[in-house]
Amino acid sequence: MAVVERSTNQLDFSPMHARMQFYIDQNILSCCNTLVMRGLDVVDFKTFGYMDLETRRPLREDAIFRMYSNTKLVTSVAAMMLFEANRFGLDDPLSEYLPEFAHPRVLNRDAETIDDAAPAQGPILIKHILSHSAGLSYGFIEPQSVIDRAYGASGVSALNMPGLTLQSLCAKLAPLPLAYEPGTSWRYSLAADVTARLVEVLSGQSFDAFLTQRIFEPLGMHDTGFHVPESKHERFTTMYAPTNFMEPMQGGLVKVDDPAQGAYARPPSFHSGGGGLVSTVSDYLAFIRMLVNQGEWNGARLLKPETLTLMRTNQLAPDVRVNIRMWKMPHTLFGLGFGLRTAPTEAEPATVIGEHFWGGMAGTHTWMSPAANLTGMCMTQRMPGFWHPFSHEFRDFAYRIAGER
Repeated sequence: MAVVERSTNQLDFSPMHARMQFYIDQNILSCCNTLVMRGLDVVDFKTFGYMDLETRRPLREDAIFRMYSNTKLVTSVAAMMLFEANRFGLDDPLSEYLPEFAHPRVLNRDAETIDDAAPAQGPILIKHILSHSAGLSYGFIEPQSVIDRAYGASGVSALNMPGLTLQSLCAKLAPLPLAYEPGTSWRYSLAADVTARLVEVLSGQSFDAFLTQRIFEPLGMHDTGFHVPESKHERFTTMYAPTNFMEPMQGGLVKVDDPAQGAYARPPSFHSGGGGLVSTVSDYLAFIRMLVNQGEWNGARLLKPETLTLMRTNQLAPDVRVNIRMWKMPHTLFGLGFGLRTAPTEAEPATVIGEHFWGGMAGTHTWMSPAANLTGMCMTQRMPGFWHPFSHEFRDFAYRIAGER
């Protein structure tokens, strides 16, 4: 059983634990775990709730979670490992390696159909796909928009991609127009999946093989991958959705993915760089420790410190900010795979400046604050669970109890 080792500390996290238990007791979450790290030492880790609501088996410390968009951090690291090997430059046109993206078109302002588009004024650069500023979309964030309707009709919406591979996704995606001129705005998108295909082309390996050989095995991440084998089904959490999507603090859950019969029960054809991984707390902690420890962990160096500094540097054009219609992210820019905090809100400490973070749709969240020497991870399996109040409260408690003001 893979467990998380805790260091000895004198901090009282009981108020945070009580609040997380509230979410379980109110049937808002089926399960939850929280982990706080100061430096490289885990000062608090606790599990709450159940592997599934049907049997109410307590959540295991080695439970396997659907990581969804936490996968994007891994994909960005994979790409930047190839950057360090001089396989590409950030200002290289994407089409130099993926020729299908050679002639991008851009939707005209106020376009009413997908055909209302004109040739782009410039190419998509690799730094654009790593920072979600290429003009690609996701197909579900704004379902009534012209661009997302076109994604759905073309079979490249992130919520409906049966039978695709990374190669066939790019072949379908490239002819669709961009939402804006490359590099001029920010839009959450399938860019991480395009990045995963870039990794395949540059490395000569399938994306899953590259991750296993170059990241998971060196870091000892033995429970991380794109499916859960039958021998591990008892450790795989069940995923639920709220009965009322419009009220995040209202209780009531319904099962939407079963460990033994669901989407992760067999190896997929599509190894999504944007959201395909499953992992455990101890596995993902090894990955996060590598990032906090300037690119090295478990005796393996994946990245140089200066590469991580570059990844944590804003890549967006002046006056462009991160904005997802359904989630407000104040004072946020974007680097090469990370959201970046540039200022605190009124209720936050100044040490949030420089925090880099991202999370997954089903409620797996990770943030790292160099100024506070503090890292937080919390995981649940609630669809949707990204940017949910439980994760904000966890973060607030962690800064208040363990951080510096």
